Amino acid sequence: MELGLYSFGEATPDPRTGRTIGAEERLQRLLEEIELADSVGLDVFGVGEHHRPEFVVSAPAVVLAAAAGRTKRIRLTSAVTVLSSDDPVRVFQDFATLDLISGGRAEIMAGRGSFIESFPLFGYDLADYDDLFEEKLELLLKIRAGERVTWSGRHRAPLEDLAVYPRPKQDPLPLWVAVGGHPESVVRAARLGLPLALAIIGGEPRRFVPLIELYRQAARRAGHDPATLAVGINSHGLIEEDSRQAAEDAFAAYSYVMAKIGRERGWPPLTRERFDAERGPLGANLIGTPEEVAAKIVYEHELFGFQRFLVQMSVGTLPHERVLRSIELFGTEVAPLVRERIAGRALVGRGAP
Repeated sequence: MELGLYSFGEATPDPRTGRTIGAEERLQRLLEEIELADSVGLDVFGVGEHHRPEFVVSAPAVVLAAAAGRTKRIRLTSAVTVLSSDDPVRVFQDFATLDLISGGRAEIMAGRGSFIESFPLFGYDLADYDDLFEEKLELLLKIRAGERVTWSGRHRAPLEDLAVYPRPKQDPLPLWVAVGGHPESVVRAARLGLPLALAIIGGEPRRFVPLIELYRQAARRAGHDPATLAVGINSHGLIEEDSRQAAEDAFAAYSYVMAKIGRERGWPPLTRERFDAERGPLGANLIGTPEEVAAKIVYEHELFGFQRFLVQMSVGTLPHERVLRSIELFGTEVAPLVRERIAGRALVGRGAP
């Protein structure tokens, strides 16, 4: 099982000071976060793609390549690559190059995107939202399967026995499909035999159990062994020695981002009551002490039997030292607790005393 982090490189006002740091400073902070995650033994770091003023990362592969030179073992993935509005040839080339630079640590997490700014930016029609992803994922898989590609579709010029270089160190280059809860997306990933990354960023995780069951059932119907297909969970969190302080710090930053996005999407404002409920034992957010966060990851492992769990610790701007301390606690205290408890449950399940 793998434990790790993901970030969008947020650049929102600091709730304490009202100051918004510049893109250069935020990117340097992000690289420090990835470097620390590697040094404390975490397994994965993901960087998301956005095209909005609140986030500084629009080119995840570039950021991850910079991180590759400062890390030794941590896996480096997009979280996500908005494949619908990108060119699969270029995506493969970027991440194959990252894979070579990092010594075989690159991954792609492909998704349709929960924000839509990239579609008009790159000349795509939102009316083709679903079709674009389906077609481009098909092409990306063909490129991944072999260096010479023959392919045609509706939204891109055809390829006729053309080669795509460079080829990555890993064969095949790992490719996950990221979903936010749509059954159709889950079934597509299962049909293609691709690992699934499910975002659970609100409510109660147990509501998503039928979705994971659907994924495994659909994989079996498509001729894939579900036991060979990894499931990952992506959620929000913050770890501090004091649970109440963690809640205070997280809520100030979290509520700003959720209020701004909520105004765009018609969501009601985030109340403190709802926030506290979602950081409770059965809620989606992992905000609290190392013991509280470890217990929640173990609980979700019981629900889903996942192979990977990623936490976004910077939902809105937090003091840099708080984020670094949270990452340190995740690697040095939470991860060992989680691995010990899950290993212990597995031994008991196999009949050990």
